[in-house]
Amino acid sequence: MQQIDWIVLIATLSFIVIYGIYKTRGRRNVQDYLRGGNEAKWYTVGLSVMATQASAITFLSTPGQAFHSGMGFVQFYFGLPIAMIIICMFFIPIYHKLNVYTAYEYLETRFDLKTRSLAACLFLLQRGLAAGITIFAPSIILSAVLGWDLNTLNIIIGVLVVIYTISGGTKAVTVTQKQQMAVIFIGMFTAFFLIISYLPQDITFTKALEIAGASGKLDILDFSFDFNNRYTFWSGILGGTFLMLSYFGTDQSQVQRYLSGKSLREMQLGMVFNGILKVPMQFFILLVGVMVFVFYQFNPTPVNFNPAAEDAVRNSPYEKEYNVLQSRLDELRSDKAELSSTLVNADHNYIVGRNDNRLSIKEALNKVSDEEIAIRQEARNVIKRADKNIETNDKDYVFIHFIINNLPKGLVGLLLAVILSAAMSSTASELNALATTTTVDIYKRNLTEERDEEHFVDATKWFTLSWGILAILIACTANLFDNLIQLVNIIGSIFYGTILGIFIVAFFIKKIGAKAVFVAAIATQVLVIILFLLDKFEYINLPYLYLNIIGCALVILISLILQVNARPDENLIAKNTL
Repeated sequence: MQQIDWIVLIATLSFIVIYGIYKTRGRRNVQDYLRGGNEAKWYTVGLSVMATQASAITFLSTPGQAFHSGMGFVQFYFGLPIAMIIICMFFIPIYHKLNVYTAYEYLETRFDLKTRSLAACLFLLQRGLAAGITIFAPSIILSAVLGWDLNTLNIIIGVLVVIYTISGGTKAVTVTQKQQMAVIFIGMFTAFFLIISYLPQDITFTKALEIAGASGKLDILDFSFDFNNRYTFWSGILGGTFLMLSYFGTDQSQVQRYLSGKSLREMQLGMVFNGILKVPMQFFILLVGVMVFVFYQFNPTPVNFNPAAEDAVRNSPYEKEYNVLQSRLDELRSDKAELSSTLVNADHNYIVGRNDNRLSIKEALNKVSDEEIAIRQEARNVIKRADKNIETNDKDYVFIHFIINNLPKGLVGLLLAVILSAAMSSTASELNALATTTTVDIYKRNLTEERDEEHFVDATKWFTLSWGILAILIACTANLFDNLIQLVNIIGSIFYGTILGIFIVAFFIKKIGAKAVFVAAIATQVLVIILFLLDKFEYINLPYLYLNIIGCALVILISLILQVNARPDENLIAKNTL
């Protein structure tokens, strides 16, 4: 980090915070503070929805995911456009008609207070945990790279977000997210074109794709039903659709974004905009990771990208063994560079080796890639022996390693601003939604005495502060989990299926009453947690995306069974409920 990088980073983040405070100062009524005065146009709604989902985890973990595993992760988002259509047709018109502040208000109209409170509490639980991870993600990476104290970074990010979120509420979140998305797009496109320019002179973008394809990094579609593979076409279309339906249709951090639209049409257009742009955006971010992979076919790479892991080995008796692995990887890099150049500049049927070891150029490249994977795994084992508490999974460090070590002065600060802007945009939405749900669904709904609007605005600010402090505390106690972007999606999948099931019953199965759906939701949540733990401890093999389908289906099935066996008066109540 040079002086110019610090100037770019601090200036960018300061502008976003000051701009958010300035544009939204003086909002003292609930309509303005919680729904932004319903002033947002469709493109603002769309960008705000995208910024809420595109956290720092997206820009740290996704390129690393592509570096190690290729483009297949994009299948996770295949269900998103389908979900957007369903939400525009059914969810948004009901929310708009009832003029609700939160999605869970509708559940009391359809069922009763306890069902509304249950759904709200499930949201608060999972989103409260996710908010901590959203802060933690950039902090853990930047602390390793910049040498800053992890907890200090957690506090800085959390405090910056809390300041402008408390100041202007939903409007502050929305107006700052437009600036943050601008910074994000500029930064990612700049990084992409720089990576291409850093490749050897004879390696064009087309040839880079050819190298990536030969290494299996461009294998996008997997139509198998293999449960050992988390990301397939079917898990994306089925599990992904249910996850996105629940996230965008029932998660207040997203619902609040489009409820701020000027009209029903603006809300729907904003979601369609998100549905059209989101998959290409994720594809592009993964492509950046693939280009980083190609870049490292011709340039030195550490055997493990996590600086903390390397430091742990350097100060242990295993340093010599680790250095041998690094030397083997360096030698292998020369072979990879030669084979990659041969692949794109010679006939694909070109044969290397002699006698019984004759291989096509592609087979030779795959063999070298397998050797690299084995070396990196050996290095992870050495790191674990040196310090069992150090995280050896380095997917989240790949892109930041490239940024710090290869980008020119000034652009390092810009890309760090991208990561921190993404963290701030997602965290702001989460804190805003957590505070709104706590105020509207828990505090205000159970308050027996009348209070003016200013009181509830102040209450929302205090709840924003409280959730901000809790998110910082969670961030300060979090640990890396395989891959950060997977961790957030796993947390969501555990709870989203149940919440979605409640809303599906509310929207489409009018004969089911409050008691049946309430009991079904509690039973389902317990069963889903049990299934997750059975998979976690390898008693069964169940990709987490399918938890969304299972949770939703179980709520519907159990509530139907309970309603059939309900007393006649309960059936009557169900039939006469909106």
